[in-house]
Amino acid sequence: MICGGNIQSTRKFRHSLSQCVVSLSLNICSSGVFGVEVKSVSVMEGDSVTLNISGTDIQKDDQIMWRFGQILIAQINRKINKSTVHNDSADGRFRDRLKLNNETGSLIITNIRTTHSGEYKVYSKRSQTRLNIFNLTVYARLPVPVISRDCASSSPSSSSSSSQQNCSSSSSSSSSSQQNCSSSSSSSSSSLSSYCSLLCSVVNVSDVTLSWYKGNSLLSSISVSDLSRSLSLNLEVEYQDKNTYSCVINNPIRNQTTHLDISEVCQTYPGWTVVILAFDLIVLIFHVAFVAESD
Repeated sequence: MICGGNIQSTRKFRHSLSQCVVSLSLNICSSGVFGVEVKSVSVMEGDSVTLNISGTDIQKDDQIMWRFGQILIAQINRKINKSTVHNDSADGRFRDRLKLNNETGSLIITNIRTTHSGEYKVYSKRSQTRLNIFNLTVYARLPVPVISRDCASSSPSSSSSSSQQNCSSSSSSSSSSQQNCSSSSSSSSSSLSSYCSLLCSVVNVSDVTLSWYKGNSLLSSISVSDLSRSLSLNLEVEYQDKNTYSCVINNPIRNQTTHLDISEVCQTYPGWTVVILAFDLIVLIFHVAFVAESD
């Protein structure tokens, strides 16, 4: 209840309050809390990126300030046509990498690194407003996937089956993988299999997806968002398979592909298998003879 029960005073109070709310809203909007354009920008490590101011005209007597998070990293004084970059700010991560366009107010970051990912805000000192906000994501360079023979694979199932394997013995080169697999498989029934077990691997990756393709058809994939992780993906194919297989690593803006050469990676060594089997047979004969003589 309003003092004195004055209805007219109550109406005036409500009118004044509504005007205050409108005025406050306008002030908030003009300060850039609402209505500020937010842009998402993605770039590869080592490239350059330009953050362009849009949606407003920069006055000749204005001062433009660029911030990385809350840290001032660069500014332009249009009145005296002077630009300044703060090389020591943000732990020096922008040293010798920042350029400014005095006419447009744009910020250019050269030879960019993943540590430059984050939020960039540009302000007008004259109007005390935020002009733009940029969410910048910098992706690391993609390694080339390595396809090798998977010596630790279990028995084969089908040519298109695939699963993630943790095979510490996988090799970075197909030739050494073939030698290791040929020697290990000779002592087991897997040497007689019509399937070849493969492993596609990448190391020290983040924010990527690793996939096996048969032609243009996706067979399997695995993704990671953690930093500096290794990924591997298993595939089994028949030795006589004539289809085209490829292993692909990609992030939202780039990809790297390695095509499978079955005849190279899945070579067999029947001559060595016969020699090793013959050696095993000789050892067995000597063992039997030794046991018989002992008895």
